[in-house]
Amino acid sequence: MIVPVAPGRRILLGHTPSLLRQRVGFTSSLRAHGDIVRVFLGPLEAYFLTSPELVNHVLVTEGTSFSKGIIFDRFRPFMGNGLVMSEGAFHLRQRRLVQPAFHGARLAAYADTMVRVTAELAGGWRAGEVRRLDADMQWLAITVVGETLFATELGRRAVAEARRSIPVVLKAGMVRALSPRFLEHVPVIPANRRFDRAVERLRRIVHEVIAGWRATGEDHGDLLSMLMLARDPGTGEGMTDHQVYDEVITLLTAGSETSAVALTWLFHELARHPEVERRVRAEVDEVLAGRAATFADVAKLGYLRRVVSEVLRMYPIWILMRRALRDVELGGVRLPAGAEVMFSPFALHFDPRFHEDPERFDPDRWLPQRAARVPRGAYVPFGAGGRQCVGQAFAQTEIVLVAATVLAGWELLPVPGVPVRLTVTSAAYPDRMPMTVVPRRAR
Repeated sequence: MIVPVAPGRRILLGHTPSLLRQRVGFTSSLRAHGDIVRVFLGPLEAYFLTSPELVNHVLVTEGTSFSKGIIFDRFRPFMGNGLVMSEGAFHLRQRRLVQPAFHGARLAAYADTMVRVTAELAGGWRAGEVRRLDADMQWLAITVVGETLFATELGRRAVAEARRSIPVVLKAGMVRALSPRFLEHVPVIPANRRFDRAVERLRRIVHEVIAGWRATGEDHGDLLSMLMLARDPGTGEGMTDHQVYDEVITLLTAGSETSAVALTWLFHELARHPEVERRVRAEVDEVLAGRAATFADVAKLGYLRRVVSEVLRMYPIWILMRRALRDVELGGVRLPAGAEVMFSPFALHFDPRFHEDPERFDPDRWLPQRAARVPRGAYVPFGAGGRQCVGQAFAQTEIVLVAATVLAGWELLPVPGVPVRLTVTSAAYPDRMPMTVVPRRAR
C-alpha cells in the first residue's frame, strides 16, 4: 500500500513551516488524504494517523510496540527521564512509585489546596476589574501543583520560579520540537534562548530543594517527601536525586498546562453560552449551598463534569508522537522499526465523522448514552493505554473544584470589542483572555 505524502512539502524544511504556521488547519486537513499520511519534519519522515482506530491501536492494542517519538526527544534535556519521557521496565517502576500519590485519599488532601489557592486568587480580585484570566489560571495551576509538591520555605521559592519559567518552556519548547534538529541550538533564535534560560533557572532551584530535603530527611507531608521516601517493593530501592528531579519537573509541567488551559477556556465558553452557565451555577449553588467546595462534591457536580469533558474535547493537546520499537503493521501499512508516528488529539476531537456538530459547545454530548457512541481513540485528552496520564484524576478534580469555587462567588464577563483567538503551541492557548470579574452579590 502506497502512503500519500501531505501536500506542501518544502526542500530541507519538509512540512515544518505548515505545522508551525497553520497548526490546527494543517493537521485537520490531513484526514482528506487517508487514514495514514506521510509528513516530513525537515528530512525526517513521519506517518500521520487520522483514524481513531489506528490511534487506539498505537496507544492501547499495540502500546508496547511503540515508544515516545521525536517531539519527546527534544524535551528530554529538560524533562529528563520522568514519567512522560521514560520507557519500558524503568517507566513501569517509576509509575508504580509515583501512582500512589494520585490515589483517592491523597486527592482529597490536594482538593483542599485547590480550593484554598482558588479562594486566595479570587480574594484579590476587585469588583469590575478586568483580569488577564489566562495568566490568572496559569498562576493558579502552577501554584496548586507546586504547593502539593513543596511544603518548605525553599519550596515556595521553587513555586515562584515555576510560575515564571514553566510557561516559557511549554511555549518555546514546541517550536524547538517541530523544527529541524540543525536549528535546535542556534542561539540567535529567540525561542531557543528563552527555553535554555528557563530550563537552567528551574534546574538550579529544584536541585536546591532536593538537596535541602536530603540534608534533613524530614517528611513534610508533601509530594516531594513521598517521592523521596518511595521504595520499589521488589528491590527496596528508592529514587536517586536525579530521578526525583525528573519526576518533579514532569509533574510541574504536565500537571499545570492542561488544567490552566482548560480553566481559561471553560470560563470563556460559559460566558458565550448563558444557558450552560445558568445550569452550572444552579448545580453549584445547590451542591455547595454557600459553603466551600470539597473533594466529595466532585461526584455530585455531574453537569459541571460534563462541561469539563466538553472543554477538554474542544481545547486539547495539539499533537503527539510515538516511535515503532519493532516492525509493525498499521492499517495495511508495514512500518519499519524506528518509524515515527504522529496524530493530533485536536484533529480527532473535531472530526465530524466521530463527533456530531463538532464546532458546537455541547456538554450533553457526554451523557452516558451519547458518549458511548464515540469510538475509542476519537477522544484522548489524557492519552490512553499504559501511557495514559497518571495525573488525569488530579487535573479533572482541580478543574471542577476551581470552577465551582469561582462560580459560587463571581461572574466572569467578556470584554466588549476584544476578540479572543486560538493560538496553538503544545496546547490550545488563547492569545489573551481578558475578562471582567463581578461579585455575584453585586448583580
